[in-house]
Amino acid sequence: MRSAKRIGQTIGILIFVQLVCGLLVSFVFLSPLTERLGFLENAAGSSLQLSMAVVLWFVAGALSIAIAVTAWPIFSRYSSAMALWFLSLAVASFSLFAVENATVMSMLSLSQAYAAEATPDQALFKAMGTVVRSAYVWVGNTSALVAEALILLHYWILYRFALVPRALSAFGLVAVLMKIIGIAMPFFGYGVVMLMVLPMVLGYVALALWLMAKGFEDRPDPLANQ
Repeated sequence: MRSAKRIGQTIGILIFVQLVCGLLVSFVFLSPLTERLGFLENAAGSSLQLSMAVVLWFVAGALSIAIAVTAWPIFSRYSSAMALWFLSLAVASFSLFAVENATVMSMLSLSQAYAAEATPDQALFKAMGTVVRSAYVWVGNTSALVAEALILLHYWILYRFALVPRALSAFGLVAVLMKIIGIAMPFFGYGVVMLMVLPMVLGYVALALWLMAKGFEDRPDPLANQ
């Protein structure tokens, strides 16, 4: 059986890779869907870029499951219920990433159909574009909320059982709650508050670096004497 330190270091690496994938997808590879001219005009010319976004998004979702599976031997020693919830949310998060990817490919397909038409019906394509983009936005917002709920639970486990310095996990809890509030704004008719997202990124980077350097402390089984 691997040591707690090695398990923690592995989780740190997985978190760091997942964060890099998420940032690349959100701020680089999905840019054709958010540029000023609109995705109907842009997406068709960036099919490879969007396909890469889909691949990386699948990787990011799969890494959530990998983190939960890797953490299971440690987390289940403290609370089998929390470990099971963590794994279940990871699977749910991956499923929503898959649905979000389907909406990205739907936008790409519609853009390619628009580009293939010599004289496209502007009204028809704009109406279809509105529907497809709305599906992408709402699935993306829902996916983000579930992903942040997963990270929130992760931080709570780390805080509850002092698996990392409590100052680090406490900052993470506050940062994730801020992000959840920020990305939930569209459900109430407002835009996403990006300033409320940044602390979570900084906290997740700090967590990844700490785990890569220190891992988890090897301790006696907390359930052994119960």
